Amino acid sequence: MAENKTKPTPEDVNGFIAAVPDAARRTDAERLAALFARVTGEPATMWGGSIIGYGRYRYRYDSGREGESCRVGFSPRKAECVLYVGAGRPEQADNLARLGKHRLGKGCLYLKRVTDADLPALEAIVATAYSAKAEGEVEG
Repeated sequence: MAENKTKPTPEDVNGFIAAVPDAARRTDAERLAALFARVTGEPATMWGGSIIGYGRYRYRYDSGREGESCRVGFSPRKAECVLYVGAGRPEQADNLARLGKHRLGKGCLYLKRVTDADLPALEAIVATAYSAKAEGEVEG
């Protein structure tokens, strides 16, 4: 069975954010880091080479695949910020409707500009995702 490539690393989160080449995307990453830390109460950890994650959980799927992942996180990509917040879940619908311009992927929320988002809605999205049980989550 293939090993999960996205694991916690010792890389410095602040150094990673400071190295984001685009100034607007770097500012978005700084804002998201503060928001995620405030909402989750967790320290930021780098997961793989580009995901800033908060909290963690263990999962095991029916297929037997198991591993560990961050509860919530984000990645400041070149074109937009990707938020790993279980965005496709029904309990996120009301907050997504208030959020402003965005697009969705499977569980991911894509924002071109964090400054254009409704911050109370974004905080609620992160809080809901952080407290929700993840797919395949197991104790311990």
